[in-house]
Amino acid sequence: MTEETPGFEEKPDVPSGAAPDDAEPKAAPEEGAAPAGDATSQDPGLLAQLDQVRTALGERTADLQRLQAEYQNYRRRVERDRIAVKEIAIANLLTELLPVLDDIGRAREHGELVGGFKSVAESLETVAAKMGLQQFGKEGEPFDPTVHEALMHSYAPDVTETTCVAILQPGYRIGERTIRPARVAVAEPQPGAQTVKAEESSEGDDKENGGPDEG
Repeated sequence: MTEETPGFEEKPDVPSGAAPDDAEPKAAPEEGAAPAGDATSQDPGLLAQLDQVRTALGERTADLQRLQAEYQNYRRRVERDRIAVKEIAIANLLTELLPVLDDIGRAREHGELVGGFKSVAESLETVAAKMGLQQFGKEGEPFDPTVHEALMHSYAPDVTETTCVAILQPGYRIGERTIRPARVAVAEPQPGAQTVKAEESSEGDDKENGGPDEG
């Protein structure tokens, strides 16, 4: 006769190392179900929509870049036009003041630039210089038809090229732009003077070398 230990109940045998829950059967995965990450690759419709979105994004980006480039070109063009209009306006204003500056120059040459008139004249010249007006034209400089206007012509034995021998009216420029050429009197080399000088130079060389050899 077998004795039963009080307080213990018999339990079904469970394999060693297995949890109690393992005894319960698990639901099998449904057939045909794809992983969540592969949903897009498995749907041709989504791929087509994605391609359309990418194409539309590329077109809008290109439009934006083209619009930005056009805007930058517009800004540069407006800035160039603004500067050109300003330079033209300043040139027109200073051109109207040139006769006044000529009168001031003549008064200075004759010693009449004195008193309050002198102060006003110098202030006007200072303002004109600040606006970019530059005077040019000096006696003795070579004649340049692009910046000089010859009103008188003569010959001189002491010049080797066409030279400005007198400034009848100074020229003015703004930057590289000439708004009035210098009106000058020019002198050219005396006809035949170059030949005479060449002969004199040749004779001088012969004397320094002891003269021609005697036979």
